[in-house]
Amino acid sequence: MKKYVALLVALISASFALAQSAAGGSSSGNGLIGVGMGLAIGLGAVGTGLAQGRIGAAAAGVTAENREQFGLMLLWFVIPETLVIFGFVIAIILLGKMS
Repeated sequence: MKKYVALLVALISASFALAQSAAGGSSSGNGLIGVGMGLAIGLGAVGTGLAQGRIGAAAAGVTAENREQFGLMLLWFVIPETLVIFGFVIAIILLGKMS
């Protein structure tokens, strides 16, 4: 887990440095808005993938024991997908703030 956190910190630090150079030091901050858009969607997708992996494994076990629970397990499997939808909405809002 420590490797993933260190990698995430390194990627975020590099993205901020690249965004500053892409923005040319201007005060508009369009580069940082772009980084925010990418982080909103990317981290939401990573969180969704981690959650769905564990939920999917548990749902497969429950469905194997009791097929009547398939609908409920499908619902639990789809709920984390809202993280990506929220990230996409935030990215669209930030896109509107770019000048």
